[in-house]
Amino acid sequence: MSICDIIIKKRDGGELSQGEIEHFIGGYVAGEVPDYQAAAWLMAVYFRGMTPAETMRLTEAMAFSGETLDLHDVAPFILDKHSSGGVGDKTTLVIGPVVAGLGVPVGKMSGRGLSFSGGTLDKLESIPGLNVMLKIEQFKKQLREVGLVIAGQTQELAPADGKLYALRDVTGTVPSLPLIASSIMSKKIAAGADAIVLDVKVGEGAFMHTDAEAIELAELMVKIGRGLGRRMAALIGDMNQPLGLAVGNALEVSEAIETLHGRGPDDFRQHCVDVAGEMLLIAGAAESPAAGRAKAAGTLVDGSAWAKFRQFVGAQGGDVAFVDDPRKLPQAPVVRPLAAPRAGYVAGLDAGEVGRTVVDLGGGREKKGDPVDPAVGVMLAPEGKVGGHVAAGQTLLWVHARTDGVAQAALARLAAAYRVEDEPVAAPPLIHHIIR
Repeated sequence: MSICDIIIKKRDGGELSQGEIEHFIGGYVAGEVPDYQAAAWLMAVYFRGMTPAETMRLTEAMAFSGETLDLHDVAPFILDKHSSGGVGDKTTLVIGPVVAGLGVPVGKMSGRGLSFSGGTLDKLESIPGLNVMLKIEQFKKQLREVGLVIAGQTQELAPADGKLYALRDVTGTVPSLPLIASSIMSKKIAAGADAIVLDVKVGEGAFMHTDAEAIELAELMVKIGRGLGRRMAALIGDMNQPLGLAVGNALEVSEAIETLHGRGPDDFRQHCVDVAGEMLLIAGAAESPAAGRAKAAGTLVDGSAWAKFRQFVGAQGGDVAFVDDPRKLPQAPVVRPLAAPRAGYVAGLDAGEVGRTVVDLGGGREKKGDPVDPAVGVMLAPEGKVGGHVAAGQTLLWVHARTDGVAQAALARLAAAYRVEDEPVAAPPLIHHIIR
């Protein structure tokens, strides 16, 4: 079976068999298929798509490309969540501790930044010493002792997705429904979760731009998960503007810490409570969605989520002093404000452009293997969100950069990403749909 023939078949719109997909994925993991052929195959999938059956085959091939976790010797029921990506989406840093703080174990395999979308692992690595590359036994030990573990793919767990994930990021093939669905679900299946809640983002700062696309992706992933014996639910969350105020790795960690202390931006805190409530519901730890949300919100008040976060950071080797005092986290030497051009109401803020600007500041990757600067990013003013009212010259946001020249270029881009109008504008809904 020729790899080139498999690429050609998909290029020409054919449906790949289970054997063809397994041969391609197995060869890529073994190093027998070079990156240039994998990139060609990804581009063929991007343009030609995949049938639901193909996507299921691809998910299984990637999930079982290495070892898989059976976590039932650790806990009888393991819960996981995943976001399809967004700008300012640091939800795992809050939701994981919230749910684990209520006694429901959360074992999560996360990823790095993709295109303009930040990655949980990159954010966590802003904390000195924190190790996200755990061996299977380390993963299980921490889940048993702490109840919360967040780790990346290794050569042991879903190695095919680890390699393809990095390649998609730098080949323009990120926003493909079957590639997104198989990437997310292969990690979930490999990590051994019994139930999975999906946080699918929609809007200008997401890979799905319309509700119809987001619902299609969510329903596909729910179908894959149920077909493999998992309990599934999905929320469609808004990403037409950044979630919260912080965009950039260390800035987002600081905002997550604020939220775990019961503070933080209202929209971010509420989104975390909504997703955590669904996780508690699907785990049987809450009798209704409202009860789940109430329990989740309570952990941000009584300190149990914060205590679990500190325990998690320490268990994975992170220096807890840096989360106890977030001012110690990496900080950019240059901080410059963006002033509102006129008085009015913020009617639009292109989240995708904010994300791309942060990548150009050094907060993301232009090519595979690039280092990420944890200190750079963008911090919005509360009035700089959609629906806010600003006076002429009032600060909309601050750019955190390495040099003044880079900061000025970012400010020019971000000014063009804003739309200010005379009439009041309502903030968009946080959650568009829920699929249970």
